[in-house]
Amino acid sequence: MAKDTILILDKEFHTQWTLKTILESEKYIVLAMDTMERALQNFKEFEISGLITEYRIDHTNTPEIIRDLKKGFPELYVMMLTYENLGEKEYKKIISAGIDDFFLKPISSEKILIHLKKGLRQRKILLQKIRLEQKLNQIKTNRNVREVALSRDNLFHNKSFTVR
Repeated sequence: MAKDTILILDKEFHTQWTLKTILESEKYIVLAMDTMERALQNFKEFEISGLITEYRIDHTNTPEIIRDLKKGFPELYVMMLTYENLGEKEYKKIISAGIDDFFLKPISSEKILIHLKKGLRQRKILLQKIRLEQKLNQIKTNRNVREVALSRDNLFHNKSFTVR
């Protein structure tokens, strides 16, 4: 069974190293980045299951970038960690952008793992739901095609012609 790939996006090397060590000990595949540009490139190259990010990266609006990422990858689990004490307005903006979990640093490794595992379970359920919906739509499409074909056949076979 393939393990999930987690991308860590944090400007602090120590945080990257600590998270990478914790996650690799749990057998996750871990990619650690310190710039938004490098992180976004990895979404093009790898199937990323989860993102653990700092609130401020490269002076960019991280919540807006997360919102855009979630449009392309709605199943992506996102955890945001920060030292910044944010107000209610900013917190609402973060959560509405699609961040699944938000924590103030420092945070215990146990808490990170608990929430990451929960988020990845939810991700798997969402992916399964998407696959089942696609199968159901395919079945409906095939059934509609068969019904149209059968109705055409019945129309053709039930028509009687009288020659005078």
